[in-house]
This record gives sequence, C-alpha cells and structure tokens, in this order.
Amino acid sequence: LNVLSWLPEARLLTASSSVRMRKLAQQIASCKQCVERSSSLITQADQTLKEADHARFLQTAKNICERVSMATASSQILIPEINLNDTFDTFALDFTREKKMLESLDYLTAPAPPAIREELCTASYDTITVHWTSDDEFCVVSYELQYAIFTSQANVISLCNSADSWMIVPNIKQNHYTVHGLQCGTRYMFIVKAINQAGSRSSAPGRLKTNSQPFKLDPKSAHRKLKVSHDNLTVEREETSSKKAQSQDRFTSQGNYGVTGNVYIDSGRHYWEALIGGSSWFAVGVAYKSAPKHEWVGKNSASWVLSRCNSSWVARHNGKDVSVEPSAHLRRVGVLLDYDSGSLSFYDAVASQHLHTFHVDFVQPVCPVFNLWNRCLTVLSGLPIPDNLEASDCRE
Repeated sequence: LNVLSWLPEARLLTASSSVRMRKLAQQIASCKQCVERSSSLITQADQTLKEADHARFLQTAKNICERVSMATASSQILIPEINLNDTFDTFALDFTREKKMLESLDYLTAPAPPAIREELCTASYDTITVHWTSDDEFCVVSYELQYAIFTSQANVISLCNSADSWMIVPNIKQNHYTVHGLQCGTRYMFIVKAINQAGSRSSAPGRLKTNSQPFKLDPKSAHRKLKVSHDNLTVEREETSSKKAQSQDRFTSQGNYGVTGNVYIDSGRHYWEALIGGSSWFAVGVAYKSAPKHEWVGKNSASWVLSRCNSSWVARHNGKDVSVEPSAHLRRVGVLLDYDSGSLSFYDAVASQHLHTFHVDFVQPVCPVFNLWNRCLTVLSGLPIPDNLEASDCRE
C-alpha cells in the first residue's frame, strides 16, 4: 500500500522534471544561438572596419548598430525561467569575453568640416597656396581640394550643380596645398574635403585670387633722355638746361619720351599702378608692338593712354581726346586691363575713382607704356586686382 500511494507522486515529479529539462534545453539552445550570432556580429564588424567603400561602410555599420540594439533589447532571454536549484548548485552564462570584444569596436564617424583660413593663404600671378584647419585632424585619412573660376555670386549655384566645372586635387596629407598654373588676375572658389573610412565632409567655400602679371620697365626701350633706375621700376626725365628746347621737344617726333614694360599681354586680366613722382606732364596706358616708336602715344590707332599736361587731363586714342576730371590730389594712377573682354580702365588708385574706360577689340598683344616729360614715375606691378574693381559696374 505504501508503494502504491507513492507512485502518483513520483510520476508527477518525473513529469515536472521533464518539463524543466525541456525548458532548460530550449534556453541552452537560445544561448548558443546568441553566442553564435555575437561571434558572427563581431567578425562582421571587424571586417567592416576594413571596408574601403564609404557608402558600403556606412550601410553595414548601420546594420551592425541595429543588430547590437536588438540583441541588447532581447537580452532577457538569457535569464533562466526555471528554478534549477534542486538539480544544480549554480547556473550562469559568462559573456565577459564577448562584451569586451564588442566594447573594443571603434565605430568611426565622418570628420568635421575643415575651415579654409583665407588670412593665411598666399598668391602669386599663377599660383595660390591654400591653408585650412580641421578639428578632427587625427582621424582624417586625407584631404581633397576642389577649385573653379569664380566670376560672380550667381556663379556659385552653377558651380555647385556642375561637377565638370571643378578641378580636383585628391589624397592631400597636409593641411595646405599650392595650386600651380592658374590664370593671373583671376578669382577662384576653393572647397576642402576631409575624408576617412566613414565618409567625408566639406568646408565652406573660400574665395581667393591670383595677382596680376608682374613686369618691369625695359631700359632698352627708353628714350635717350630718360633714365631708368637699377631696379627697373622708376623712370626719370633728365632735365635739360634749355627749357625752350624741352618745350619744343614735346611737340616734335623726338618728344616721345617713352619707355615700355618688359611684357606683352595677349589674355587675362591685369592691374598695375603708376606713382606720380611730382610729374605734371606724363601719359600712362598700353600700345601694340606695332605702334610707332617715336610718335606721341595716343596720337595713333595702336595706343590708348591717360595723359596729363599741367592741369589738363585727357584719355587719348588715335588723336582723339576725352576730358577727364580726377581729384586735384591724384598721386597714383591704377590701370585695369581686361584683354579678353576688351576693356582698358583708369582709376585714381587711392580714392577708387573711375576716370575712363576704353572698349577695344584687341587684335595684337599689348605692352604697358609710360611717357614722361618732367620729374619721374614709378611702376607697381604684380598686384591683386582691388576688391572694389571686381564689381561688374566698375568694368564699364
């Protein structure tokens, strides 16, 4: 009787133990799957960090992050739901190694946009050296420099929409770069892109410009009564003892007291200045190489000048004079030549006053010319075009 009374209880205990064992087996299988998935996830993350394709890296990294989040949210499945104290003293799952491996993964982000430092940039007539800084310099693998000719504010939109307009310099390892072979007297737009395995970010556009074509005076072209300085930048009239003879010279073929620059210009935009060293009788402008050598500049069809004769100022071409009224204290004449657009403009370089513009369809290379009948003139060349002259209304 005692044995028979115990049998139902034993059967119940056996059934209960069997249920617990099945649940335990199910949880062990789930844990095994989690471990396998974690190992797979770590392997995939390690391979992703070596991915060279930026778009593919970002997509894969996003998927990994989502899987990690899902695994964290579902971590409760690893907690046993049954009490196994009657069978085992302790039961634990140790994921310490997997946790450390996951925590050691370094998820890169694209670097912060670099900043072009325009105050540090330098230029010559055909080069521009661009400097920039980056807050994420140590995580930047390389930089990419893009540049294009900038003509106006409206030009920005078309540049941004047209990849064909940009020149690209890839794989720059430093935070500066010198671009060679640029057009003189020209404005450019620059963008710097910082790149790493996670992607890239671009700087705000920077606008920089090249200087004008530098030149000096050509001593060989100077009239015998003109003296050119050793640095070939200043021309001085050698005063004669006979003022009467000097006065007569001004109106004769021998009165072309001129000197030319040592360059001939056939393209681009150029700006130079003439410092008036107390002279009250001079002419400044450009002429074709074919212009008569001993004829007063501006008296023929091959030269265009701004001329002063005492208190009279005129713009002269082909013997025709147009009166000009500058300020009484004009001491620096600015000359802006846009060969391609066919314009030659004169300015008071100090007061930024527009004096006169010739519109010319140039058919030959032109050379800077300077005529001097008293005192001296000094040439300043290789200058950047002043910002106030970049506006379109100043070119008219």
